[in-house]
Amino acid sequence: MLDLRARKNVSRAADPVARLLGRIGLSPTLVTLAGLAFSIAGAVLIALGHLTWGAGTLGFGAVLDVLDGVLARLTGTETVRGAFLDSFTDRVGEVAAWTGLAFYLGERAEAALVTLSIVAVCGSLLIPYVRSRAEALGVDGRGGLLGRAERLLAFGFGIGLAGLGLPTLEATIWILAVGTWLTVVQRFAQTWRRLAS
Repeated sequence: MLDLRARKNVSRAADPVARLLGRIGLSPTLVTLAGLAFSIAGAVLIALGHLTWGAGTLGFGAVLDVLDGVLARLTGTETVRGAFLDSFTDRVGEVAAWTGLAFYLGERAEAALVTLSIVAVCGSLLIPYVRSRAEALGVDGRGGLLGRAERLLAFGFGIGLAGLGLPTLEATIWILAVGTWLTVVQRFAQTWRRLAS
C-alpha cells in the first residue's frame, strides 16, 4: 500500500539526495549494489545478536534501494537491466535479512520462531512472484496488505526495538508470517478476477 500511496512524497524527499549522488558521480548500479551490501551487513549483525544495529544497517540499505531508482530517473539512465538488477537485489536482501534472523533465533533454540521465519520469507518471495506473473499476463499485480515497503518497516522496527529490550520480536515475526501470506492470497485473488474480465 505504501508503495502505491507514498511514492510522490518519497520522491519529493529523495530527489535532492539522488541529485547529489549523481553530482558526485555515483551510478544507479553502484547505489543498488551498495544497498545490497548494507542489507547483507545488517543481516550479519542481526545473526550476531546486534539487533538494533542490524536493523539500522538494513534500513540504510533500504534507503539506498529507493535512491537508485530515483537517480536512474533523474539522470535518464533507466534500463531494463537496471530494473532486473534492482528486483534481484531486493529479493537477495530480503532473504539475507530473514536468514540472519533465523540464525539468531536458532542459536537461542527458538524452533517455533525459526519455522515462522521460514514461513514469512516464503510468503515474501511469493508476493513479487505473483505480481510478475500477473504483469506477464497483462494485468496489474500490485496491491495487498504488505508490499515491500511495509515488510521492511515492520521488520526493521520490530527487530530494532527488540534489540533495545522491548518485547516486539515474536509479534513482528507473527505479523510478517501471517501478513505476507494474506498478501499472497490477496494478490492471487485480485489477479484471478482481472484475468477473467
